[in-house]
Amino acid sequence: MFSSDVYLFYFVIFFSLLMSLPTYILSHFASSPYGKHSRSGKSKTTISPSIAWVFMESPTLWLTFLIFPLGKNYTNPLAYILISPFLIHYTNRTIIYPLHLDKRAHNKFPLNIAVTGFIYNILNAYIQSRYVSHYANYENDEWFWTRFRCGFFVFGLGMVINVWADGVLLSLKRQGGGYKIPRGGLFEYVSSPNYFGEIMEWLGWALMTWSWAGLAFLVYTCSNLVPRAVSTHKWYVEKFGEDYPKNRRAVFPFLY
Repeated sequence: MFSSDVYLFYFVIFFSLLMSLPTYILSHFASSPYGKHSRSGKSKTTISPSIAWVFMESPTLWLTFLIFPLGKNYTNPLAYILISPFLIHYTNRTIIYPLHLDKRAHNKFPLNIAVTGFIYNILNAYIQSRYVSHYANYENDEWFWTRFRCGFFVFGLGMVINVWADGVLLSLKRQGGGYKIPRGGLFEYVSSPNYFGEIMEWLGWALMTWSWAGLAFLVYTCSNLVPRAVSTHKWYVEKFGEDYPKNRRAVFPFLY
């Protein structure tokens, strides 16, 4: 007999997958109004970007620590190994990344976007941490280490790209004088290597977990970041015109 938790677990996974399509479609028509895509007058209530990032990303840490001890795999070392990449990413995104944001930035973060991100991260933190701590079967999984090594390699490479690209963009902002064309590394091939890196991270996570929970996260990440990368690419082209490199793609090198 299934417990109510099983129904909740798979309902949230199904809901996340279901929302990916409308998110993908809507994001092509209107990017979330923060950063380069800020639109004056569109959001009456705004907050500091650093506070917004801490607020909306925080459930991935505190909710994971709350849920993890409730799982049947709580004492299994493999569960701790598997959840580690997830926590490493969100320690950076929740604590380290906001500390590097320019507190003097004029572009504020819409509160409604921060609240939406907060709600999504509650749902996602629940299914990821619940899967790893409770529903994953480590006892007879002969492929655990093979999947983990392959997935961790993809995840690690993606995180290096993501953190490096964020650093380049933050460095350009600190220079002042308005937006500039990013140069070097993967910026020579795509306009948003930060998004490409994050997609790689969650592809690696999906491989490591080999689960519906990991797949749902990857699919939703793509539905959100791919359209935003396309919008960012168009923004660069419109702003810099002929000066913007014509061989750059939006997010996937040589492809799209």
